[in-house]
Amino acid sequence: MDARFTAEQDEIRRTVREVLAKRCGPEDVRAAVRTGSGHDPALWTTLAEHLGLPGLALPEAHGGVGCTITELALACEEVGRFLAPSPLLSTAVLAAPLLLALGTDAQRAELLPRIASGELTAALTVPGPALATALALVGDNRGDWAGGGRAGGMQARRAGGTWRLYGEADQVLDGHSAGLLLVAAHAGGFARSRTLLFLVREGGVRTRRTALDATRPCARIQLRDVEAELLGEDGADVTGALAAAGDRAAAVLACEAVGAADRALERTVEYVGQREQFGRAIGSFQAVKHRLADVYVAVQTARSAAYYAAWATGQESGGAARSASLEGRWRETGGPVGGLALAQALQALQAAASEGIQLHGGIGFTWEHEAHLYFKRAAGDELLFGPVHRLRAHAADAARLFEQREVAV
Repeated sequence: MDARFTAEQDEIRRTVREVLAKRCGPEDVRAAVRTGSGHDPALWTTLAEHLGLPGLALPEAHGGVGCTITELALACEEVGRFLAPSPLLSTAVLAAPLLLALGTDAQRAELLPRIASGELTAALTVPGPALATALALVGDNRGDWAGGGRAGGMQARRAGGTWRLYGEADQVLDGHSAGLLLVAAHAGGFARSRTLLFLVREGGVRTRRTALDATRPCARIQLRDVEAELLGEDGADVTGALAAAGDRAAAVLACEAVGAADRALERTVEYVGQREQFGRAIGSFQAVKHRLADVYVAVQTARSAAYYAAWATGQESGGAARSASLEGRWRETGGPVGGLALAQALQALQAAASEGIQLHGGIGFTWEHEAHLYFKRAAGDELLFGPVHRLRAHAADAARLFEQREVAV
């Protein structure tokens, strides 16, 4: 296996980094998150229309570039480096693969070209704080997280040939600004209990919520007798498609976290080389060198894991057009490769952000300093997609790492 990046992959990384370095500094990030949409529309136009990031991992037949999830992950590493707020994660990483896997030919033909061009943004809507559960990152997703036939969650009812949705979701990434909602809802009551995905184009109440990490804006979605369109066919393996999409999303998130951790470490190294104490730069003190060396090792280890996960999931994503094949490949790999890489990356980001705040001294503890942006990203991502110990525990369970075996005497 040749582990080197291709010329195309290097060009994607270089181009995205150059654009974001010019247009996404700390003050630009703070200004963008204060807008109604939570991101800079002009920057999103550049990322979507000029660089084609939303369609990077979509087939050319649907208006995409025709690359794999690997190229999208490498682009997201640069997005994570600058903490650029945009609907890229919710649209291209979470929603688009589900549309591609489960949608009918008509649905894919209508929606995917608009997503690839950046004209349409989408948000995956699951009840409560269940996103990591729905994506099978922290355990089996075949439980009652979508509602289970009881009050709460999201419920779907069919009347007169039309589906109607009822319920609430509290933490929907970019849900306040998305043009399309992919809603996971429980249908069938106890008799035919199942989880389905629906398309909601309009209706409902959307309220942007205060988030720990403002660069990942979330919304509360309230649906009361809202008309919806079933995604794909009734009877499709929705949980299998969600699990496969979750593993790929975790690989992308791992690369994104590595980019953020690398940038946080880079900024800290710059600072300790400039800040003087006792007549010398604090970066020359052995204790400081040891702490930063530990962070460097953690970041490089996480980068190796993230790149492997991006490569492994990229090998699977090329012909994944149906949920059955998606789930089959996911089961054959022995479990969530992306989830394990994500755990490593989040831990590295936590270390880099924490050490960054401490080694910046008094200025690092002020909310205005950019170090806090990375610290909040680390904490926010663990709340949304973790925690780290559960990501690892699920990977261990899937690999049967601690399964008891009989030993012949």
